[in-house]
Amino acid sequence: MTYQVIFQPSGNRGKIEAEQSLLDAARTLSVELESVCGGAGVCGKCKVKIMEGYFTRYDVFSTQDHLTPPTSEEIELLEEEERKEGFRLACLSRIQGDLVIYIPPEVERAKQLILEEGREREFNLRPSVEGVYQELPAPTLQDNRGDAERLKEPLAEERGLNLFIDYAVLQELPGVLRAENFHVLTDVWQEKEIVRVMPAQKTRPRRYGLAVDIGTTTVAAYLCDLDSGETRAQASNVNAQVAYGEDIISRITFCGQKAGNRKTMQRLIVDTVNELAQKVTAEVGGDTDDIIDATFVCNSVMHHLFLGLDPQNLGGSPFVPASKGPLNIKARDLNLRMNGAAYIHALPLIAGYVGADNVALLIAEEPHKKEKLGLYIDIGTNGEVDLGNKEGINCTSCATGPALEGAQIAFGMRAAPGAIEKVEIDPETLDPTFKIIGQEEWYPEKIDTPARGICGSGIIDVVAQMYKAGIIDQSGRFDKNRENPRVRQGRTNRMEYVLAWASETGQKRDVVINQQDIRSVQLAKAALFVGAEILLEQRRVQLPEFIVLAGAFGNFINRESALALGMFPPCKPEDIYSVGNAAGDGARLALLDREKRNEALQVAREVRFVETARDESFQARFIEALAFPQNIRKMY
Repeated sequence: MTYQVIFQPSGNRGKIEAEQSLLDAARTLSVELESVCGGAGVCGKCKVKIMEGYFTRYDVFSTQDHLTPPTSEEIELLEEEERKEGFRLACLSRIQGDLVIYIPPEVERAKQLILEEGREREFNLRPSVEGVYQELPAPTLQDNRGDAERLKEPLAEERGLNLFIDYAVLQELPGVLRAENFHVLTDVWQEKEIVRVMPAQKTRPRRYGLAVDIGTTTVAAYLCDLDSGETRAQASNVNAQVAYGEDIISRITFCGQKAGNRKTMQRLIVDTVNELAQKVTAEVGGDTDDIIDATFVCNSVMHHLFLGLDPQNLGGSPFVPASKGPLNIKARDLNLRMNGAAYIHALPLIAGYVGADNVALLIAEEPHKKEKLGLYIDIGTNGEVDLGNKEGINCTSCATGPALEGAQIAFGMRAAPGAIEKVEIDPETLDPTFKIIGQEEWYPEKIDTPARGICGSGIIDVVAQMYKAGIIDQSGRFDKNRENPRVRQGRTNRMEYVLAWASETGQKRDVVINQQDIRSVQLAKAALFVGAEILLEQRRVQLPEFIVLAGAFGNFINRESALALGMFPPCKPEDIYSVGNAAGDGARLALLDREKRNEALQVAREVRFVETARDESFQARFIEALAFPQNIRKMY
């Protein structure tokens, strides 16, 4: 049986099969619904309200009874008052009748702020696709060579190039050669293959390349001019796969649930890339067919999902990828919206959970060419740590991202308008001041944008400030004797700190930081700290000479707060640098300088991956690192 399901306020509606979850219905009807855990029933973010009564406009009678009864997990995650008002969790509620669903503003997936900018970097312009102008003799009875041979033989004689010609190019070659009396512009890829032939007209044809950084949560694309090296346009968007889970394990699990799910995941990320390709080429008045070369960097799981490879073996030990080496694949084989004959180059992986995005960071920052020993940290949904200089590079991965991106925080959310991004707490009154994304002034000076939740940089700030103010102790536990209305015992007897009252949030609920949130931050920061500590120990040094923070989290994080919580080894704040989207920079470098692709392969082969969890001392170190440093007040 099927039932009519209507989502408000968007008005999206359709017939949905019985026993489908409301979350699946939202996905089917293209409704943007926050679901951090991907439907596992643990994050509690997908709250929707069931509208009761007969709706004449739709000829639908909607009631709570048209859903399966609340599960014990659902009851635990919803407040009693919320249940009375008709709220349910979309992932745990299955359809058994017609429904009208209201999605509150705080549950709609907000447009995330995505870091696109990196650094200005020097490079040699040596693109993989070279344009060659040719004036070819027209055929005669005495010279009746085939069109392909007429095109290729001069390149073999003059440049020593023994070239293949792309099949699609060959199909159109006769007409192209004769359009301008055999005067053509020929695009040659890697001195191996002809990937485009165009009539040589007065107007110089566009020769663009696309560099793409595919993250678990976000995707950034850069359109580059292959003749000048200039970045002509850039754009970003949320990875459409987030509808099936914010973390990579959720997506691996989804792929294994039934046949066809892997293709669904690939289609979603390809569609995301195609939208960005369309956007950046339109911005410069071009067409996606002008994109004649591309580079892609991804973490290991996204690499597999984008290329349509089976990611199941990345989900368990020994975490073996389908392929670690660099890959060159025709754009048309991936249904990418660019010149079909173009190759996309996927940079190599280092290990199961250290992907091409980390390789891109390394060829951008070039620790293998430096004398000083640096610690390079990229905290995304997963954290990668590199320690190295010209004497060698060691790297590891750490499970840090989920908590710091909101997946394990009661009011956590991505960096989107309405998210609290910076926090300070008065140690005497315990009253906070905070800055909300989308608003310049700090609360309480002004609050035009209601607080919806708290993002990663805000989470680090508020926990550090709570420790500084004595709200929590070194172990992370609340001081239950602290008499203040903001420090209270919440539901299920958990202690919590009220960061924003309901009147300041626009969602009828106080935004709080509870004991479980503190613990989640401790688990994330301990994993990161121990990973770095083990890498340092293997190099027989106590501290790095400098620390580089990459990615959006590293760009916006308060360095003093992170140091105070013990997220990474002690280092002078002035020796900690944020470098923006270094992975995106590396993707552009590999696009514009073919030698960078060779460098990426060499680096990936030589970097030594360290599985820190296998270290005999890891567990003891990890437990010790859960505590906050004693000298926090000195750091402030």
